[in-house]
Amino acid sequence: MFSVVTGGAGFIGSHLVDALVARGDRVLVIDNLSSGERGNLNVHLESRAVELLVADLLGDGWQARLAGADRVYHVAADPDVRGGASSPDAMFRESVVVTERVLEAMRQHGVPEIAFTSTSTVYGEASVIPTPEEYTPMEPISVYGAGKLAAEALISAWCHSFGMRAFIFRFANIVGERSNHGVSWDFIHKLRADPAVLEILGDGRQTKSYLEVHACVDAFLHVCDHAKATVNTYNIGSEDWIDVVTIADLVVEAMGLAGVEYRFTGGDRGWVGDVPRMQLAIDRLKALGWHPPIGSRESMERAVRAQLEVA
Repeated sequence: MFSVVTGGAGFIGSHLVDALVARGDRVLVIDNLSSGERGNLNVHLESRAVELLVADLLGDGWQARLAGADRVYHVAADPDVRGGASSPDAMFRESVVVTERVLEAMRQHGVPEIAFTSTSTVYGEASVIPTPEEYTPMEPISVYGAGKLAAEALISAWCHSFGMRAFIFRFANIVGERSNHGVSWDFIHKLRADPAVLEILGDGRQTKSYLEVHACVDAFLHVCDHAKATVNTYNIGSEDWIDVVTIADLVVEAMGLAGVEYRFTGGDRGWVGDVPRMQLAIDRLKALGWHPPIGSRESMERAVRAQLEVA
């Protein structure tokens, strides 16, 4: 199978590439390396199992490389959810415009399938928790979430209009090795700078679901292997949640620190567009035969250990 992975040098993308290579796929990664790292792919580049095309999806010259592909895994995105509050136009272009360009390149070159990494933030502040895929109304409160929801709509339209198939994944918080952002990464770097005091955004009560990246990729590919509708939309996450103070405690313990003072910035959320409570219903995923092997706490513990090795 010939698979194209946009954003394949990034956190989730590179783990997906690992899994695709292990399955025997021929893999082309398209990445501008703005947040991804070539080093995440080195072992595959050296063995020539993967080809890396350094290109910006907002530019041209990459489209013809999709010819002959069986599926595009569209993972490329700006991972800075908070950035949308200060640079909404950039977030829009890198989410909505880029997705339309990928879809149009697929249409022109006859690529039949797209797998897209969306987000739990498309639901906004849901009144039903755990939140199912059919939840309405969809009212994102961040530019990031709005862009992902718009991209989902474009994907649905292209699939129904041009005979394509889509797999859309609304992720909880995905954590683990190679991540260069997120709450645990933030805490580790703050404590490296000052082991006595830890600033925590908001009131620390924000409570969310977390899933380790290898489990996420396994669920992702399970859906691609088994779902058969024209547009297949699935939540991916764990079936529990933990709060930010608990994560702080895990990081402090893993770093062997004691007597750390927590200082809260206040309010019920960490930034503009932050959703204070999030857990996804994964009944649809379980009905397809996949169950999360670990929960939020163990996912975060594994992530912290992996990040401390490189911090």
